[in-house]
Amino acid sequence: MASWSAVAYADAPAEAPRRRARPVAARRVDPLRNGVLWIVVVGTLLAGVVALNVAVLQLNVRLDQLARDRATLRDQNAALESQSSSAKASLQARASTRLGLVPASDVTFVKLGKK
Repeated sequence: MASWSAVAYADAPAEAPRRRARPVAARRVDPLRNGVLWIVVVGTLLAGVVALNVAVLQLNVRLDQLARDRATLRDQNAALESQSSSAKASLQARASTRLGLVPASDVTFVKLGKK
């Protein structure tokens, strides 16, 4: 009687044909896989954020300057109004003394007849 190993090898083909190794094609490097594209995208976004912050900072500086100018102009306007009212009051006082006008001491009302 034959041994088990002899029977197992008897059924098996003598030798399987070897597969020929294929030449490995040059793999195309995907920019998304190696991260170069992501680095460029993130760098661009960061540059955009920095540019936006610089623009906002410039606007804030300009608004601060305009607020200071506005306060200065308000102060100048108040001073000019004060000078104007002082000049107007002195002009009225001089005109009333030249014309002989004096302040009224007693006020009376005149009743007009019915129509």
